[in-house]
Amino acid sequence: MENIRRKDREITKKEAIKLLESAEYGVLSTVGKNGQPYGVPLSYVYKSDRIYFHCAVNGHKLDNITNNPKVSFSVVGNTKVLPDKFATEYESTVVFGVAKEIVGAERHCALVWLLEKYCPDFIEEGEQYIQQKDKATKVIKIEISHVSGKARR
Repeated sequence: MENIRRKDREITKKEAIKLLESAEYGVLSTVGKNGQPYGVPLSYVYKSDRIYFHCAVNGHKLDNITNNPKVSFSVVGNTKVLPDKFATEYESTVVFGVAKEIVGAERHCALVWLLEKYCPDFIEEGEQYIQQKDKATKVIKIEISHVSGKARR
């Protein structure tokens, strides 16, 4: 992996992970068969040094992951434009890893973790929803190989 150019803005791995845990959404970046990059925002959950997300059973991002499972994933935390300084305060994390579909108990756990993150007051209803939509949903795990973060605060 490339080193961060602005070492003065590098944050610790612990801070980068904290941002992964708290960010509302992330952007998954893949590459298609034709070499075309594709970035798509999505809901996700970070658990045990892995990123999980759900999606439909077919589509562009799944085609790309099948073609090349190497992905990057990024999140942005708090930002503030500083117009008088021609700059922006920000915090961000970038992850590199390998994506693959998961099944069985790990798949179910990932869906429950997504419920806990996004729908904490509706776990029971969410479990029912998971059962109803089971055949229409895939769950993908990103095994993280590298994580880094930057901030200007």
